[in-house]
This record gives sequence, structure tokens and C-alpha cells, in this order.
Amino acid sequence: MKNEWFAAKELIGVAGLPSSPQGINLMARREGWVSRRRKGVQGKALEYHVDSLPKDARHLLLLKEEPASYDLDRKDPLVVWVEYYWHMSEGEREKVLAFLMREGIGNLLKRISGENNAGEEA
Repeated sequence: MKNEWFAAKELIGVAGLPSSPQGINLMARREGWVSRRRKGVQGKALEYHVDSLPKDARHLLLLKEEPASYDLDRKDPLVVWVEYYWHMSEGEREKVLAFLMREGIGNLLKRISGENNAGEEA
């Protein structure tokens, strides 16, 4: 969860919580919620940690949160080759290296192309 701290006004009416900031603060004191002073706000403004909230409120806040965005960058081809290499078993690595040493990359590419063409004809 990105946001772990919530002000009382953000929690109003969430999953059965009180309908006013005063009600939220009263409930928080009564139930011993973990709190801290809000940064950049004068006075006694508090915010409450998500783990202190009732279970239903936590779940609802989690559902309202935007999903994480994933940025996929193209990797350097050498890095990709090395990752594939280390994901193979030792026996597979030995076979691939023996083939490349014996027949070269050109024959590997011909075989791959031949397999793809044979699969397309079937």
C-alpha cells in the first residue's frame, strides 16, 4: 500500500467509521490507533496508520488504491542472454555450448528457422 497514513477527514464514513473528523479522532483514542502529527499542518492535526484501522476499513482503502504501474524497459541483449544461460540446467548449458562450438550460431539460426517453417506448414 502506497499511503500508510490517513487523516481523520480521509477516513470519514469509510467502512462503517464515524461520519465526522471528531468521531474518527474519538474512536482512534478509544481504540488506541497508532498516530502521528501531520506534517505541514498547524495545530494538533493527526493522521493514523493503516494497520491501526479496523479490518474492514483497511480492506476498503486497499481496494480504492490505484494498482501499481509497471515500467518495462528493453534490456541489453547481452543481459538477456546471460539471464537465459543461468536459467538453464547445467546439462542444458553444456549441450548449447557444445552445439555452438561444433556448429556455430549460423546453424543454430537455420535450425530455429527450419523448425518454425515446419510448424507453419503442418
